[in-house]
Amino acid sequence: MRYFFLGIFALAQVCFPVFAQDRGDRSDLAVVSRIKTEAFENSQVMDTLEYLTDQYGPRLTLSPEWREAADWAVKRLQGYGLENVHLEKWGTPGRSWSLKKASIEMLEPRYSALVAAPLAWSDVSHGIRTADVILARYGSGRRVLDPKKAEDDLDKFMAEWKGKLKGKIILLSPVRHIDPSNKALFQRYTSQELSEMAEAPAPISKVPVDLKNLKFPETDDIQQLIQFNASLPPWVREQFRKKREALAAKRVKFFKEEGVVAIINSDQRAHDSLLFAEAAGPYDAKDTLAVPTFVVTQEQYNRIARLIDRKVPVKVRVELEAEISKDNQDAYNIVGELPGAAKKDEVIMIGGHFDSWHTGTGATDNGAGSAVVVEAVRILKALNLKLDRTVRIALWSGEEEGLLGSKAYVKEHFGDPETMERTEQHAKLSGYFNLDNGSGKIRGVYLQGNDAMRPVFDGWLSAFRDEGVSTVSIRNTGGTDHLSFDAVGLPGFQFIQDPLDYGTLTHHSDMDTYDHLQAADLMQAAAVIATVVYDAANRPEMLPRKELPKAWPKVDGPVVTSSGAN
Repeated sequence: MRYFFLGIFALAQVCFPVFAQDRGDRSDLAVVSRIKTEAFENSQVMDTLEYLTDQYGPRLTLSPEWREAADWAVKRLQGYGLENVHLEKWGTPGRSWSLKKASIEMLEPRYSALVAAPLAWSDVSHGIRTADVILARYGSGRRVLDPKKAEDDLDKFMAEWKGKLKGKIILLSPVRHIDPSNKALFQRYTSQELSEMAEAPAPISKVPVDLKNLKFPETDDIQQLIQFNASLPPWVREQFRKKREALAAKRVKFFKEEGVVAIINSDQRAHDSLLFAEAAGPYDAKDTLAVPTFVVTQEQYNRIARLIDRKVPVKVRVELEAEISKDNQDAYNIVGELPGAAKKDEVIMIGGHFDSWHTGTGATDNGAGSAVVVEAVRILKALNLKLDRTVRIALWSGEEEGLLGSKAYVKEHFGDPETMERTEQHAKLSGYFNLDNGSGKIRGVYLQGNDAMRPVFDGWLSAFRDEGVSTVSIRNTGGTDHLSFDAVGLPGFQFIQDPLDYGTLTHHSDMDTYDHLQAADLMQAAAVIATVVYDAANRPEMLPRKELPKAWPKVDGPVVTSSGAN
């Protein structure tokens, strides 16, 4: 009898394929084979990256370098046969800033050429400046995320140091001991790690929280603070982001008025910290430019701090030249399309952020993601594959400043997360797929809590199991542009990628260069994304959606939020 039922089950599998296949969620393996051949044998992804990094990098938002790279990318997409390729203005958020020259040297008690990077939107030094260095330690790691703690720290700092900083170069970061690291600098996910990633997080009860008296965890552990911050609703995080920006402007103005020559921070990217070579202060023209601000290695920073602690005078010479616009400049996204046929008014979008920070050339963050999605549309066009829906590519600016470009695009075209007022186009966007976690190959996808997409991705990605694509995770992931779509109830997804040396070496650093790109990984990623986009464009139905988020409530009353992180 057991064999009889097994036989019936086998016959059913032939006559009545799995539901994913019935819905069109099983990839056409003949098409996948063609996509892989084009992606692996005729790849242009590394050629694209040479231009984006060696020739046009870095690509700081609003900088002339970003605009030159964007003009090149428009021509690249047009050359591949895309239509309606254009730069789409989304706002005038800040000044243009382009670095021209920078140096920082210790002169006394011994000469040392410091390994340093200037921070974006620093003011110029107005020539070579030499000054004594003093320690003016400011706050703790909690100020990174906790607005109340940040405000308390700043007020105490300003009261303590007012009138004492004129003509000085100041060490601002806390001094941290460097523990021996046993973490590998280059990592690929193991099967066990991917299995754990595929497991759903433990359920967490929601608790009422009074936003006016919101208590951050009493810890300086950055990872705990990140998890707590991630658990807050997006509208709460947005309020806190604006608060932190206001405090940054207040701090910058204080240093300028006090006559500080320059600021030195420590660069701890290899030591699990959040302090990188990013921005010195506000970029909006209404705000004061930061005094020249540099990051130096933690080792060199600690040496200078120890000398000062022992009452040994330290002199440092700095110089910083930059081209800085007086007024706010226009910001743009890069958009292009492969028009659909039977359902051309419905849209599938892919993208990644095109901007970068300024110390490297923006290779892994996020030249890699930009080049891969460009390569994906090239593959679809080169193979002349039938697309029922229109495929639209978007390369964002302003991501590093808070997902600004994608947020503005979503608000303009689809809906406003604050009010949840939606446009007609909201109903026509099937889904958005994003790539922005370095140069590692794709190992799966985050469902962003959209359980209904699990069988869809299972079907689409099955053809890439032998390429290491194994994990469909219900978990949320943050920090990149798919969140702008998810915030208005649109299916938005970020792929899981091997970490490689993204978090240990290249992320927001001067080592974010072409040499840290992995060609085979990026070719694999282009094949996966081209397949996903092809399947989504030709799926009989639109992609399933989660429940529409609620409009943002007012911030002056009690709110409900999770007490932990997803």
